[in-house]
Amino acid sequence: MLKEFKEFAMKGNLVDIAVGFVMGAAFKQVVTSFTGGIVSPLVGLLFNADLKGLKYIVKEGVANAEGVLEGEVAVLWGAFVTNVIDFIIVAFVMFLMVKGINRMNRKNEPEVAEEPAGPSELDLLTEIRDALKK
Repeated sequence: MLKEFKEFAMKGNLVDIAVGFVMGAAFKQVVTSFTGGIVSPLVGLLFNADLKGLKYIVKEGVANAEGVLEGEVAVLWGAFVTNVIDFIIVAFVMFLMVKGINRMNRKNEPEVAEEPAGPSELDLLTEIRDALKK
């Protein structure tokens, strides 16, 4: 088992996964800032509010002596929509990257020359018949 793991790690698969993970995390940060800083305010213009802050209040809360709201029960649908937008952007970009990589790999693969077709089955049978007649 240790030998198999060593072969796996030395093939580069483990390194590729680690690099992909780090790049994905960094890209997620870029997408989150894009969504939070650009998309959410533009969508918020439609609702006259910040998209992330939109919520459906199920139960009203009560403000305590310090003015902090306690006991509120709300569905934070704006934050959910923001996260869905983040996911769609990340998934689409990853799709484009995989598609591009696959296209590059197809171009780099050497074309396998087909072996010249030999005589057909009918030709072989004809040769055998003729050889038997002699």
